[in-house]
Amino acid sequence: MLCVYVCFTFLDTSSKYLVLAGVSGLIVAWARFTVHVLLVGVFLRGWREPARFRANNLPAHILRGCLLFGSTMFNILALKTLQLAETTSIYFFGPMVITALAGPLLGEWAGWRRWLAILTGFVGVLIITRPGVGVFGIGHLFALGSMLSNSFYVVMTRRMSSTETSESLILFSALAPSVLLAPMLAFAPTLPHGGFQWFVVLMLGVFGAGGHYLLVRAYRLATTTQLAPFPYSQMVWMIIAGWLIFHQFPDRWTLLGAAIIVASGLYIIHREHRLRVRNPASLDTEAEALAKKL
Repeated sequence: MLCVYVCFTFLDTSSKYLVLAGVSGLIVAWARFTVHVLLVGVFLRGWREPARFRANNLPAHILRGCLLFGSTMFNILALKTLQLAETTSIYFFGPMVITALAGPLLGEWAGWRRWLAILTGFVGVLIITRPGVGVFGIGHLFALGSMLSNSFYVVMTRRMSSTETSESLILFSALAPSVLLAPMLAFAPTLPHGGFQWFVVLMLGVFGAGGHYLLVRAYRLATTTQLAPFPYSQMVWMIIAGWLIFHQFPDRWTLLGAAIIVASGLYIIHREHRLRVRNPASLDTEAEALAKKL
């Protein structure tokens, strides 16, 4: 799991480098998804058992892929003006939004303690963005759009996990935006320049697909509860990458807001673990259920 979020840090760092160098965000997003599709086909050997990739609900797969594309594209646009640590901090509010959405959309209602944690996390977001004091900008709006798109993407994944194979969920999440983006490449204003930028573009898919592959491996070796805190390790890698590559270090308000969001998220993880302990049946099926979600 630590390697997973190192890969995702490389993915965001590479994306930020490319857009700051003037490469079109459309090219960055398309390359990330297309290389991902090719690697998934190779590693999962789709030519041997194509039935594993069959979509039972193609429109739902397309909508889910569009949500992942929205999350990725908004994140790329946010990285153009925000620090890596800022976008990650806002992104970490996503699990709290998912907890809130799970009630009306999935029937998984949160209790008052988790709602209090959600509101506390929202305070952390307000501290980072500081609307009304001249700090909130278009980059923060894009980061919030990325977080919301990903939250709905996760909710759709949960809904589809009972009817779709894990292979189809992995493949179509990248295939749908890759195909939909292809006609738009003609309108991409700038292409990568030089061999190094093209190399970085190709590595986007490697980092993305590699991270998802390691994620699947991790959940085969441990339960959801054991691995739940590890995503917050990405904050450390993002701060280090921002400092080393872009010479940026988050200010005290961003660090304070991030600490509040992380603390709220960890409390929700702790609370959901307590609820699972009260229902041992959920613990027995935890790993299998998550494998379907991935």
